[in-house]
Amino acid sequence: MIDIVKWLDALLIDKLHINPEIAEPANTALLIVAMLLIAIGTNWLIQSLFRWFTKRSKRLAKSKWHHFLVKRKLGHHLLLLLPGLILYILPYIAFGTNTELIRTLHRFDIAYMLIVVIMILNALLMSFLDFYMASGKNRSRPLQSLIQGLQVILYFVGAIIIVAVIIDKSPTVLLTGLGASAAVLMLIFKDSILGFVAGVQLAQNDMIKLGDWIQMPDGSANGNVEEITLNTVKVRNWDNTLSMIPPYTLVTTPFKNWRGMTESGGRRADKCIYIDVNTLEIYTPDMVGDIIKAVPALEAPIRKRQAEGSSEISTNVGIYRLYIETYLRTHPYVNPGLDIIVTQKEATAYGLPIEVYFFTKEKAWAVYERQQSDIFDHLISMAPEFGLRLYQLPT
Repeated sequence: MIDIVKWLDALLIDKLHINPEIAEPANTALLIVAMLLIAIGTNWLIQSLFRWFTKRSKRLAKSKWHHFLVKRKLGHHLLLLLPGLILYILPYIAFGTNTELIRTLHRFDIAYMLIVVIMILNALLMSFLDFYMASGKNRSRPLQSLIQGLQVILYFVGAIIIVAVIIDKSPTVLLTGLGASAAVLMLIFKDSILGFVAGVQLAQNDMIKLGDWIQMPDGSANGNVEEITLNTVKVRNWDNTLSMIPPYTLVTTPFKNWRGMTESGGRRADKCIYIDVNTLEIYTPDMVGDIIKAVPALEAPIRKRQAEGSSEISTNVGIYRLYIETYLRTHPYVNPGLDIIVTQKEATAYGLPIEVYFFTKEKAWAVYERQQSDIFDHLISMAPEFGLRLYQLPT
């Protein structure tokens, strides 16, 4: 077997007439450069073959996991381990007798492979997150902040081990030294630690999901949650501005989450119609008959209430309330399976309030506003049919 070191020494000293004191480090440097070139060339070759294979593998291309793993370059990172293995073996061939140099090169090579392992684990975490977010039923969970917390732990532990390998010390020695500066580290990583803990609480207690409509009491945010990360919750407000909220703020500060409404069978409408008390009057049977002729839909509910002995049909405002309830129960916009309440509140300086409480089937904001406005437009315009006038401040 050819002794590469001696062959290079002979080439540099005898053939090129280089000073022996310069030839020895030059020899070492040339061998190291040659090993790096071999590793780089091998990496380029296998990466090219891998790209060629993945482009032509139709069966793998159909897999969702394949898409996400390619996106996060997991295969690329795995193949980076091969140059590391080559660089681990080549020093034995090049510097067979120089054990100290081999140990030094091995430390840097192991550090390189640890970096690659961290990249592989990070790619796996991000691929899992991508797959999780792409699944329809799971994408609402705030997993991104938890993944970011795991990434921080991965990078921190990896950095400790890599430094320990390079300086040839035990990781526990470094951790002992870091223990003395724990307060400083806690201060530096305060937001990340608080964000990670808050992310765990948000996920565990199902407090918030992507797509939730949340509203902060101070008005700093009122819109849909677009992104949940380790340090921020991004909310797109209804005016298309963006609000960034620290996750721990959502744990320590009360806020309103409208998810219950969006997951229910309807969206609540609750308004008052103010009636001028001077237009209230007692209805005689003849007047009741007249209103039935004017509004035929009231005949059945009025006869039913009369059979029950109800007194509300003896006043025009009582029949108006009955009309509102009947109208809502048959309206296509209203969910009849949820509460429909029409009640008289205590009279105020602004008239007699008739509270109308119901749920629309449609929950989308723009459609909901239009539908409940259409309903109240009709109810207000029908008041004169019952001899009622809405209260209005005198001008």
